[in-house]
Amino acid sequence: MPIVFCSLDIHLPYSHSLKDKRNVLRKTADRLRARFNFSVSEIEHQELWQRGRLGAVSVGPDGKRLEELAESLVREAESILGPDLISYNIQIFEHD
Repeated sequence: MPIVFCSLDIHLPYSHSLKDKRNVLRKTADRLRARFNFSVSEIEHQELWQRGRLGAVSVGPDGKRLEELAESLVREAESILGPDLISYNIQIFEHD
Protein backbone atom coordinates (compact mmCIF):
# COMPACT_ATOMS: atom_id res chain seq x y z
CA MET A 1 0.00 0.00 0.00
CA PRO A 2 1.54 3.33 -1.02
CA ILE A 3 1.81 6.26 1.39
CA VAL A 4 2.52 9.78 0.14
CA PHE A 5 4.12 12.44 2.35
CA CYS A 6 4.45 16.05 1.32
CA SER A 7 6.26 18.73 3.33
CA LEU A 8 5.74 22.43 2.67
CA ASP A 9 8.37 24.90 3.93
CA ILE A 10 6.91 28.32 4.55
CA HIS A 11 8.48 31.71 5.31
CA LEU A 12 6.16 34.44 6.57
CA PRO A 13 8.19 37.69 6.63
CA TYR A 14 5.12 39.80 7.54
CA SER A 15 4.27 37.67 10.59
CA HIS A 16 4.93 39.51 13.87
CA SER A 17 3.89 36.81 16.34
CA LEU A 18 3.26 33.11 16.72
CA LYS A 19 -0.45 33.92 16.65
CA ASP A 20 -0.08 35.54 13.19
CA LYS A 21 1.88 32.57 11.89
CA ARG A 22 -0.47 29.94 13.30
CA ASN A 23 -3.46 31.77 11.85
CA VAL A 24 -1.96 31.56 8.34
CA LEU A 25 -0.88 27.93 8.77
CA ARG A 26 -4.24 26.89 10.22
CA LYS A 27 -6.19 28.50 7.37
CA THR A 28 -3.86 26.93 4.80
CA ALA A 29 -4.10 23.48 6.41
CA ASP A 30 -7.90 23.76 6.64
CA ARG A 31 -8.21 24.62 2.94
CA LEU A 32 -5.90 21.78 1.92
CA ARG A 33 -7.80 19.29 4.12
CA ALA A 34 -11.13 20.42 2.69
CA ARG A 35 -10.00 20.09 -0.92
CA PHE A 36 -7.86 16.94 -0.73
CA ASN A 37 -8.12 13.70 1.22
CA PHE A 38 -4.92 14.39 3.17
CA SER A 39 -4.13 14.72 6.83
CA VAL A 40 -2.36 18.10 7.26
CA SER A 41 -0.52 19.38 10.33
CA GLU A 42 2.23 21.78 11.40
CA ILE A 43 5.27 19.53 11.85
CA GLU A 44 8.27 21.77 12.48
CA HIS A 45 9.34 25.29 13.56
CA GLN A 46 6.44 25.58 16.03
CA GLU A 47 8.26 28.22 18.11
CA LEU A 48 9.56 30.36 15.22
CA TRP A 49 7.17 33.13 14.25
CA GLN A 50 8.31 33.61 10.63
CA ARG A 51 8.93 29.97 9.64
CA GLY A 52 6.63 27.01 9.40
CA ARG A 53 6.45 23.56 7.91
CA LEU A 54 3.25 21.75 7.11
CA GLY A 55 3.18 18.01 6.55
CA ALA A 56 0.47 16.32 4.49
CA VAL A 57 0.01 12.56 4.27
CA SER A 58 -2.40 10.18 2.58
CA VAL A 59 -2.67 6.48 1.79
CA GLY A 60 -4.38 4.68 -1.05
CA PRO A 61 -4.23 1.76 -3.45
CA ASP A 62 -2.59 3.64 -6.36
CA GLY A 63 0.81 5.31 -5.85
CA LYS A 64 0.68 7.20 -9.15
CA ARG A 65 -2.70 8.71 -8.26
CA LEU A 66 -1.42 9.69 -4.80
CA GLU A 67 1.57 11.43 -6.37
CA GLU A 68 -0.74 13.36 -8.73
CA LEU A 69 -2.89 14.39 -5.77
CA ALA A 70 0.21 15.53 -3.84
CA GLU A 71 1.30 17.63 -6.82
CA SER A 72 -2.19 19.17 -6.95
CA LEU A 73 -1.97 19.86 -3.22
CA VAL A 74 1.35 21.69 -3.76
CA ARG A 75 -0.18 23.77 -6.58
CA GLU A 76 -3.07 24.71 -4.28
CA ALA A 77 -0.62 25.63 -1.50
CA GLU A 78 1.27 27.81 -4.01
CA SER A 79 -1.97 29.58 -4.93
CA ILE A 80 -2.77 30.17 -1.24
CA LEU A 81 0.71 31.17 -0.04
CA GLY A 82 2.33 32.59 -3.17
CA PRO A 83 6.03 33.37 -2.63
CA ASP A 84 5.73 32.45 1.07
CA LEU A 85 5.97 28.77 0.06
CA ILE A 86 9.75 28.50 -0.24
CA SER A 87 10.10 24.78 -0.94
CA TYR A 88 8.31 21.46 -0.89
CA ASN A 89 9.16 17.78 -0.98
CA ILE A 90 7.01 14.83 -2.07
CA GLN A 91 7.91 11.29 -1.03
CA ILE A 92 6.16 8.00 -1.77
CA PHE A 93 6.64 5.05 0.56
CA GLU A 94 5.52 1.47 0.00
CA HIS A 95 4.17 -0.44 2.99
CA ASP A 96 3.26 -4.11 2.90
